[in-house]
Amino acid sequence: MALIILTSARRLRSACRLQRIQGHVMSTKAGSEVLFEKVGNAGVITLNRPKALNALNLTMIRHIYPQLKKWDKDSETDLVIIKGAGDKAFCAGGDIRAITEAGKAGDSLTQDLFREEYILNNTIGTYQKPYVALIDGITMGGGVGLSIHGRFRVATEKTLFAMPETGIGLFPDVGGGYFLPRLQGKLGLFLALTGFRLKGRDVQRVGLATHFVQSDKIVSLQKDLVDLKSPSNSDVAQLLDSYQEQSCLDAEKPFVLQEQTEAIDRLFSAGSVEEIMENLKKDGSAFALKQTETLAKMSPTSLKLTFRQIQEGERMSLQEVLVMEYRLSQACMRGNDFYEGVRAVLIDKDQSPKWKPSTLSGVSEQAIEECFSSLGERDLKL
Repeated sequence: MALIILTSARRLRSACRLQRIQGHVMSTKAGSEVLFEKVGNAGVITLNRPKALNALNLTMIRHIYPQLKKWDKDSETDLVIIKGAGDKAFCAGGDIRAITEAGKAGDSLTQDLFREEYILNNTIGTYQKPYVALIDGITMGGGVGLSIHGRFRVATEKTLFAMPETGIGLFPDVGGGYFLPRLQGKLGLFLALTGFRLKGRDVQRVGLATHFVQSDKIVSLQKDLVDLKSPSNSDVAQLLDSYQEQSCLDAEKPFVLQEQTEAIDRLFSAGSVEEIMENLKKDGSAFALKQTETLAKMSPTSLKLTFRQIQEGERMSLQEVLVMEYRLSQACMRGNDFYEGVRAVLIDKDQSPKWKPSTLSGVSEQAIEECFSSLGERDLKL
């Protein structure tokens, strides 16, 4: 009511200004879980849940998607930068607990979050303007989806990349079926099944990041990025290249899997997960035995889903992969292992999930086939 009865023009102007500020603050949602700002001609997105390692939830997705669409059409926005708040994570994944609770309650969040997240992944993958993800910290699951499909991904020595979903009864989604089989040899399948973690410069070496820049240069890099005038992709690439050339940290350190690359290609070249397990057991090396132990802890259903997902995804477009992965996400929501995996790993933390079925042989081809079946009207539409 107070605003209505203000008569002074000066006070009215001041009230309008306050309203605009409040409108901007409100647009970033209560608690400001994601922040948007225009710096020069750059749109900057900051994932702002540092205490939760910037985990991605539906509210954040529902703010990022329209903002990206708006900036794409805006003639005064030349590039987009996305980063995480705090010094630990870019984004450590999706809001798994919320999805678990929703699934148990039969809430539509189990459909909405996956659907809207995959639509956002596709928007990033088809974005017309330069899109730069500064993955300076933990980058897993949903955080990979916000970065990997963009034109530029900048890793630092603090980057920790992993797709650990088979350990919680899921599969490496957010387009994992697209980018993982396109890595060299069988590396993508290895990362997908085992959840192996890559760090720092290695993330760039395998092609998951386009550039490696030392963490202490990121603030300066961001300033130089926003100062670019109407940059093309090649202008952005040139700037990132120059920063990479100045970043010598760990350059002499060999790739963590350098000595195992040949073994990974050989042991993971197989027609099924069972064959991979057989190869590993026959090989008997310390590396092979370690992978056998790792895979034995994972959900057998997840391993088989993931194997087929990577196999199919090799021949698919990103859009086709996301449609496939939405079907798989809904199959996981209907099943047992996702809820059991989250309980064992994130809630009770006893690290002893009771998978159903508990063995690879117990997971039938028919059960896997059904997970890949069309959802008809409920299929993901891009």
